[in-house]
Amino acid sequence: MAKDLVEFRNLETHFKTTAGTVKAVDSVSFTIREGETLCVVGESGCGKSVTAMSLMQLIETPPGQIVGGEIFFEGKDLLKLSKREMSRIRGNQISMIFQEPMSSLNPVLSIGEQITEPLILHMLLDRKAAKKRAIELINLVGIPRAEKIFDSYPHELSGGMRQRIMIAIALSCDPKLLIADEPTTALDVTIQAQILDLMRDIKQKLNTSIMLITHDLGVVAEMADYVVVMYAGKVIEEAPVLELFQDPQHPYTKGLLKAKPVINQKQERLYSIPGQVPNPIDLGNNCHFHERCEFCMDICKEKQPPFRSHGKYTHKSACWLYEKEGEVL
Repeated sequence: MAKDLVEFRNLETHFKTTAGTVKAVDSVSFTIREGETLCVVGESGCGKSVTAMSLMQLIETPPGQIVGGEIFFEGKDLLKLSKREMSRIRGNQISMIFQEPMSSLNPVLSIGEQITEPLILHMLLDRKAAKKRAIELINLVGIPRAEKIFDSYPHELSGGMRQRIMIAIALSCDPKLLIADEPTTALDVTIQAQILDLMRDIKQKLNTSIMLITHDLGVVAEMADYVVVMYAGKVIEEAPVLELFQDPQHPYTKGLLKAKPVINQKQERLYSIPGQVPNPIDLGNNCHFHERCEFCMDICKEKQPPFRSHGKYTHKSACWLYEKEGEVL
């Protein structure tokens, strides 16, 4: 069995606002194993990206703050490291592909300068060796005319090429964990498929673990080994990908799967989960999904459900429908 690479233990990340405290990440726990692709799924605002940014320690303070929990990377608690120690890990052993490559790449620096920077900083390569490695990386991510691209600027490239450059930068130091925050957003379908194929090939060649943040269940089905479903800052279900699709437990997960259009299946109207995500400031000590849930019971409005295992220990969910099943975790 693969070793644990990253472990989140009861992570809590809050944001102070004039209206009150937003619990963006609320007691989140899950594990990423070596060589595994773990997908974090949920609607916008459920805490997916904040969880990843907490791991990278890129939460802007103020207003954000990690107020509790632990994040272990290879047995080391990242939250106890100094800024200098964390900077040696960030971009080196843990890299991140951000959601919008045009805003992530520096518009006044050439592509070559941006790829060579981590190579010089972390790998201690001289400029000649760094350039050679950068051209190899540009070729690795499937962009032709690598030498010319090296001297180009972000605005001269298409959206798909910029995303590939972001992947090249993220892979430059052979990271053990690659975080991809909705890497196919705003790309056309053909380019999306190419980016996903590229990430799959890289995982196989380099045995890199991937934390993939997405709301696209088609991407999840294609890429994931294991899935974590988040809602209103909490993990509400997690399971191996096949188990999740074949036997979803939480009503929210069932709603997400039901809302996905099916090819060759005629539908008069696409399904959508009724209601809205609750105000993150007004969350009480109850099931945060209860107002949108067709199975809502009185207890759902009064208490948060415990996280339980179902059948196999690897499938877990937090729902009062399974009060008498499984082990409380």
